[in-house]
Amino acid sequence: MTDSTSAVSGAIDAAVTTKVAKTYFDALIARDVDAAVACWRPGGRENVRGQVDVTAPDGVRAFLSGIFEPFPDFHFNVVEVTVEDDRAAVRWEATGTFTGGTFQGIEPNGAKIELEGVDVLIVRDGLIVENNAFADSMTIARQLGLLPPDGSKIDAGMKSAFNGRTKLMAKLAASEPEQIAEDAWVIRGGFPGKVMNVYFVRDGDGVMLFDAGVKAMGTAIAIAGAQLGGITRVLLGHSHADHRGSAPQLGVEVLCHADEVTDAEGDGGTHYFDFSKLNVLGRTLMPKMLVGWDGGPVKISETIAEGDEIAGFKVIHLPGHAPGLIGLWRESDRLALVSDCFYTLDPQTGFKGHARVPHVAFNWDTEVARQSILKLAALEPAAAWAGHAEPLTGDVRGQLETAAATT
Repeated sequence: MTDSTSAVSGAIDAAVTTKVAKTYFDALIARDVDAAVACWRPGGRENVRGQVDVTAPDGVRAFLSGIFEPFPDFHFNVVEVTVEDDRAAVRWEATGTFTGGTFQGIEPNGAKIELEGVDVLIVRDGLIVENNAFADSMTIARQLGLLPPDGSKIDAGMKSAFNGRTKLMAKLAASEPEQIAEDAWVIRGGFPGKVMNVYFVRDGDGVMLFDAGVKAMGTAIAIAGAQLGGITRVLLGHSHADHRGSAPQLGVEVLCHADEVTDAEGDGGTHYFDFSKLNVLGRTLMPKMLVGWDGGPVKISETIAEGDEIAGFKVIHLPGHAPGLIGLWRESDRLALVSDCFYTLDPQTGFKGHARVPHVAFNWDTEVARQSILKLAALEPAAAWAGHAEPLTGDVRGQLETAAATT
């Protein structure tokens, strides 16, 4: 098709689209539901974002009737129309008085409404095949009396209570970001005791997340990430519920070791857990806590391997607790972020203490985990931050070697 032919075709499409849009809104202004429905191709989709999603003819008929019947004096006024090929963006204003039938389950109360919105019609072969409509549903709710007037004392009180709850939940879910080294931060969260560690490391203008904590930490993680420049991606140290928990909420790419993909996209490794190796209380509570912590399976977009460079760190493979467990190692300051390569707390009591091999009930292979601790020790970190509780500092190598030998 030549440019001139394409231009003529586009002009024809635009002319037809303009005509259909005018016919449709003339029918709406006349409150003629039959004439409006006649503008639609059967099966066409009416999508009022966040409110209604129906198909023509019956769904569109019911939707329009559901507006005109509750508001007998409902009136559209077209403000402007912008057309390009098969699309027409119609900006409109509308008024009405709620004196007819029920509206979305609400009894008529005589409220007057004034609103504005935009319909984006898509026209094919002279009929509407799709409409994406946008209107301010909060304004409608306020005008109907479902919400208090904006700026009123009741409105201010509701917002204050809501904000107070949000701040309280954020404090309960996670701490503020704490800088632990150059371009590296931790937030601590989860219940009980805020012993779940989530790390942020500088990644270009934003930050990469290393481990994603538990589901309840999602909002706090997102806020902290935004404060630090925005979360660029999530790198899972491993896929257990308390480390992938918030990853599905964050809307960024998620990476992990190749040996962890199946579990990250599946059951989070629970297929090799052995709860019988916990005490009676642990056997009862831990399965329920894992369910509460977990945000569910997460799609892995890319895998990484031993020796890869990412966000200024080198990847080290530290299997045992999980088959694809990894840590991040930075030679310049001998900083190690190592997920659950080792524990510094008892998972059954929450009591913090010395370094130890991860609990056998949750390990893919405990003896391999022991060897990974020795592998980490050989690097002689200045500081080693695990997935839970406190870091190791001072004689880190000695503490790790003791852990591998005695726990």
